[in-house]
Amino acid sequence: MNNTVLDFGFTPDQKDLQMMVREFGEKELTWEKMREFDDRGEIPMEAYKKAAEMGLTAITIPEEFGGAGMGQVENAILSEELGYWNGGFATTVLANGLAFDPVLLFGNDEQKAYYAKYIVDGGFAAFALTEANAGSDAGALRTTAVKEGDEYVINGCKCFITNGGVADVYTVFALTDPDAGARGLSCFIVERDRKGVSVGKEEDKLGIRTSNTCEVIFDNVRIPAKNLVGQEGKGFKIAMTTFDLTRPAAVGAGTIGGARFLIDQCVQYAMVRTTFGQPILTNQAIQFKIADMEIGTQAARALVYRAAEMLDAGVVDTTIAASAKVAGSDNLLKVSAEAIQIFGGNGYSREYPIATIYRDAKIYQIYEGTNEIQRMVIIKSMLKAYM
Repeated sequence: MNNTVLDFGFTPDQKDLQMMVREFGEKELTWEKMREFDDRGEIPMEAYKKAAEMGLTAITIPEEFGGAGMGQVENAILSEELGYWNGGFATTVLANGLAFDPVLLFGNDEQKAYYAKYIVDGGFAAFALTEANAGSDAGALRTTAVKEGDEYVINGCKCFITNGGVADVYTVFALTDPDAGARGLSCFIVERDRKGVSVGKEEDKLGIRTSNTCEVIFDNVRIPAKNLVGQEGKGFKIAMTTFDLTRPAAVGAGTIGGARFLIDQCVQYAMVRTTFGQPILTNQAIQFKIADMEIGTQAARALVYRAAEMLDAGVVDTTIAASAKVAGSDNLLKVSAEAIQIFGGNGYSREYPIATIYRDAKIYQIYEGTNEIQRMVIIKSMLKAYM
């Protein structure tokens, strides 16, 4: 591994965090250790427990609620360093922030303290928006929340929910006004131990197999009215605002870590793999491939950290957030394909970690809004600015 401290003007504390997470990865998340969990499609629970004990699962939770109280630059550092070693594990850890952020942004202090405790104590949280016929189209959701007295009754089925099978608490989006489409969507805190909450099908995924992804079913689940986050009908705004916050650091930065790992592997391999009596790194075609991999990764990394810095400065820019997610994920898929080409048959073999990252890479173009949707978001945001 290239142990150079990649410095974007990081503060001493940020550099310390970077090295702490890097050392954690070197110890707990190596390919040799993660491979058996990848084969079985399981979260490495001992590694997760250690990450939680270090405070890594609660890095953006404010200090008054038991977290580290760090910003999006630090969140990006965490995501990048975990993503370097294992995209599935990075997804598992960062999904807690995705679930908590709606409460952080729109909830009251009582809700923040209540929800944060689940994560701070080492548990899991899950963001439950997607349904079988409603992924990118949030207006097509069918899960309902009907108010009865001082309670809401939730019915519906969510799918492709990260941490869904292990979560202690869910952030659930449901229709309080089914006739209003996206404008009838509301956001709720739902605890796993509520009667009527159950876990359905667990996905046997192509990649990020060290994360849990499954259906979550809500069958006449009663929750107190105080579990409503924000106001009725504001769920769509809550979800979209959350994505503006999470796309650069939680998704974009993770792709940078994966790309860095591949570049390191390719350089090391090309130095020792010989053809015609020479290391393949002396071949200009290989040199140019690796140079292009580095160019794309550095460009995406600059955009990711620029977006994170803007968020920490209180500037929410939908165009920049979506661009960071697209740039990072498109680059990772390209870099992983080139890495396999450099490794040749070894790259295609599961004996090497290259194939695993290639499988992991594709999901970054899909979750938290497909890259096609991101392009729609970008152009709409641009046109709104022009007009």
